[in-house]
Amino acid sequence: MRVEKAAKASRREFLVPRREPAIGIAVPASLVSDVPHLREKTAKIGLVGRAAAIFRVEEILVYQDRPGGEADLIEAVLTYMETPQYLRKRLIGLRPELRFAGILPPLRTPHHPLRARVAELRDGELREGVVLRSRRDGCLVDVGVERPLPAPGLRARPGIRMTFRVRREGDSLLLEPVDRDSVPYYWGYRVIKLQGGLRGLLEHGRREYDLLIGTSRLGKPIHLIASELARALKAARKTLVLFGSPTEGLYEMASREGLDLESACDFIFNAVPDQGVATIRTEEAIFICLALLDLLVNVG
Repeated sequence: MRVEKAAKASRREFLVPRREPAIGIAVPASLVSDVPHLREKTAKIGLVGRAAAIFRVEEILVYQDRPGGEADLIEAVLTYMETPQYLRKRLIGLRPELRFAGILPPLRTPHHPLRARVAELRDGELREGVVLRSRRDGCLVDVGVERPLPAPGLRARPGIRMTFRVRREGDSLLLEPVDRDSVPYYWGYRVIKLQGGLRGLLEHGRREYDLLIGTSRLGKPIHLIASELARALKAARKTLVLFGSPTEGLYEMASREGLDLESACDFIFNAVPDQGVATIRTEEAIFICLALLDLLVNVG
């Protein structure tokens, strides 16, 4: 029975390449300001995490659009979702803001493997791990199986998370650290908190990304700029997509901060020109916009 379960789990796992060009999204710290209870806030943030994983987003930037936002909560929930299940106890532990984490949907990304036994590890596979302790010849690492495995020659402090390649040498299993950015598969997202409002976000975006795309119902209908936007997406190295808050769109934020949004962004588009509802929620807009951008990159 155990062998059958392991075989089924193995068949359910998959490896998908990183997205090219790389894409990041920016969400405001007031993302959950329109819901009062922590349970509903957690569920809403969970939708953002799912959207990011579905469309292979590399970074989620949480920008402080107004004082008193909940950037820490958003970061905590998104980080919890992205962390492989077998590392959460060691890396995150019990935190009051995560007491409703049980309602979050699993990401099931390539770096969240189902196999949990040494015998099931494959030569050359990649695993996330946390360093448990140092030894003379290296470190012992938890990679989600029933016992820690050695990483010969590794010098790292206990508690640090790293990416490892599994190596079989005869009857022995060894771990070899690898640079996470060199992993060819989609390997989850990073969460980065930014201060400085929309201005700070735009300044960061210009330093780290070569294509900035705003989303707004006041933007140009996407069908009118689809060809131009598709060319820009395909030529970009890294694209950042900006989203407004439940109570304030990007144009309103820019006006409040004295910014010219159209000069700061390469494109600002309206994803649903004839929307049938008064407002589209941020978490809904993320799914819609990333799906449309994915289509533009892959068609033509």
